Amino acid sequence: MKIAAACYPVDGPDSWAGWEDKAEAWVADAGADIAVFPEYGAMELAAITGARGLSAEMRAVSEALPRAWDHWARLATRYDIHILAPSGPVFDGDAPVNRAMFLAPSGKRQAHDKRVRTPWERDPMGCAPGGAPVLMDTTLGRVGVQICYDCEFPLATRAMAEAGLDVLLVPSQTEAMAGFSRVRTGARARALEAQCVVAHAPTQGQAAWSEVVDENTGAAGIYVPSDHGLPETGILAQGAMNTPGWTRVELDVARLQTVRTAGGVRTRTDWPEQFGADAVSIPPIPLVSLR
Repeated sequence: MKIAAACYPVDGPDSWAGWEDKAEAWVADAGADIAVFPEYGAMELAAITGARGLSAEMRAVSEALPRAWDHWARLATRYDIHILAPSGPVFDGDAPVNRAMFLAPSGKRQAHDKRVRTPWERDPMGCAPGGAPVLMDTTLGRVGVQICYDCEFPLATRAMAEAGLDVLLVPSQTEAMAGFSRVRTGARARALEAQCVVAHAPTQGQAAWSEVVDENTGAAGIYVPSDHGLPETGILAQGAMNTPGWTRVELDVARLQTVRTAGGVRTRTDWPEQFGADAVSIPPIPLVSLR
């Protein structure tokens, strides 16, 4: 499996054609089976409409996302690639949810919502918590998504691990190094405890016209548990800070299964032995086919 995580610069496209050309150029350059784009990367769609101000930006992106997802779907089929498209606010009711869309070459798609909101998303954005997580059964293995802050909490990823998680995708948007470091630490922790590969894709650059993505700091990274047959650091690949482009790896997912059954430690299996594990009931997670 080839995985590409984007350090994605937020631009201000002035037309749909310009935005579509950018999206296709990135997908064409990915050279992977899975391409991961960041949280709130869809906010650049607001620039097409000229929307300004927090509420106007969010409404504009919500209205534009169905058209954008259709374009990502065409690219997934054209380039035979699985794409986690950039997330953005979607108004299902009075309050928006932060939603990313995963698109398979088969034409199938699956939405993923951010569950745990940051203080900024609570106020002033007024976001609502999204729906429960799902795990996707793809031709490449079982793939899950945890959007930014969500990856700093373990239980949803644990539910995915119990359902056979292979690859966890973590799109993020952080304005400062401290925020980026928190998400990267969470991503690496989920790789360790779930014994899976985690691909982290952040936004990059400045967008002074936007109240949501005006400042962006980060570097893409792809992480695994540090164990037999895998890097001793747990880092498969690490991009340069604040440098736009793809960070890519090629990984035999079977190596993860070997680590789970014959590694130096068995964190996925040994989860129930930790203190307090019997006090936490983790609901089963839906498995959705995107083959």
